[in-house]
Amino acid sequence: MTVHFIGAGPGAADLITVRGRDLIGRCPVCLYAGSIVSPELLAYCPPGARIVDTAPMALDEIEAEYLRAAEAGEDVARLHSGDLSVWSAVAEQIRRLERHGIAYTLTPGVPSFAAAAAALGRELTIPAVAQSLVLTRVSGRASPMPNRETLQAFGATGATLAIHLAIHALEDVVRDLTPLYGADCPVAIIVKASWPDERILRGTLGDIAARVAEDPIERTALIFVGQTLAAADFRESSLYDPAYQRRFRGREG
Repeated sequence: MTVHFIGAGPGAADLITVRGRDLIGRCPVCLYAGSIVSPELLAYCPPGARIVDTAPMALDEIEAEYLRAAEAGEDVARLHSGDLSVWSAVAEQIRRLERHGIAYTLTPGVPSFAAAAAALGRELTIPAVAQSLVLTRVSGRASPMPNRETLQAFGATGATLAIHLAIHALEDVVRDLTPLYGADCPVAIIVKASWPDERILRGTLGDIAARVAEDPIERTALIFVGQTLAAADFRESSLYDPAYQRRFRGREG
């Protein structure tokens, strides 16, 4: 028996890997976070599968589901939104599985920031503007931020910031980043990227709070901050320059 942790992607049912989809189709048990995972993904479950929404459950209850499946010899598809590598709460579940000697696998998924960038139609790293993307968040009830991981510290680099789980603290984001990026720095807020009711709100650090006040956003939003969001007059990279020789191009001279 194996628990298969699967990155279910940002929302759209077709933004899941082929491996993830096929694993769902082979597992007689499916646990999914119903508050943030699209129910359309459950169509990949086999007929008669036991489907459990873990949104209202505590970790002990989820662990009990794993033990129940292990006793019955049934593989489990465990769906988490986005990708498993960040803010998935997979680590604490794995720790409990290891205590019980239960096997597990991890299948990556399309992360929310990638779907949000696609919705904007933007590359988040632009030559000579910003070559780094910082995935971060703000402190919340579920998990506080380490003392050294602050928006001011990340913002000092000038990198593009993808700030998750922070729409409730937008005024704090603006306050902390305006001295570093400037009031005219572009901001984009993507709500439920790839879902049917996806929304995009654009502005600057100087006006984004007022824009959100006019069009309130309650949850499931990602905040991008950085000059790459509006960069147009930038130099092209050397990657496709005809004078740039690299071993895969096979040019002479």
